[in-house]
Amino acid sequence: MMQPDGARARIRIKICGITRVEDAVAAARLGADAVGLVFYSGSPRAVTCDKAWEIAAALPPFVAKVGLFVNAGHAAINEILQSVPLDVIQFHGDEEPADCTLYSKPYIKAVKMHPDVNVRQQASKYAAAAALLLDTYQEGRHGGTGQTFDWSRIPEDLHKPLILAGGLTPANVAEAVMRTRPYAVDVSGGVETGKGIKDARKMAEFIREVRDAESRSGSAHAAN
Repeated sequence: MMQPDGARARIRIKICGITRVEDAVAAARLGADAVGLVFYSGSPRAVTCDKAWEIAAALPPFVAKVGLFVNAGHAAINEILQSVPLDVIQFHGDEEPADCTLYSKPYIKAVKMHPDVNVRQQASKYAAAAALLLDTYQEGRHGGTGQTFDWSRIPEDLHKPLILAGGLTPANVAEAVMRTRPYAVDVSGGVETGKGIKDARKMAEFIREVRDAESRSGSAHAAN
């Protein structure tokens, strides 16, 4: 549905809200493509600059480090970029396109799926974004709702990589992958035992479900 140029391409997996070195290392060992570090004080999964550096330093090569910001100031973001070797910036607030292109990093723009949002318009507005991340809308919340949204609202043939987030768990991610075929999936609370405390067993199950669904989806496509 969402990747017209690579419908059978490998789906990427991001484990967000990492707060502990051991969780980041486990995520990488289990096959995660990226880990998310939250630099937003309003989140229970927020990390300090020192902790983020420690986590980043423990990761092996080719695991992307994504820094999540919510309406952060230019100086604050630059300070973190100077200290933590982030690969990608994720803007999860009300940032305008001009705010997102001030840094020498690719960026992801989160789109909250409130009833009136037009994903195609957002893709056009944030044309420079490497991807859009579609997340559940809940008034006053910047992600972390633990709820899914109506996946049928995702437009087809968007020609922009889409990352599916919002309430994903090992129990529902296979269905999500089969129905939406995203560029990537993003999970946080769905693989936790507590806020910011990841469960290696849940992460393994989540990744396995994605890969199994990916395989089934590819087989179905080939049969057709």
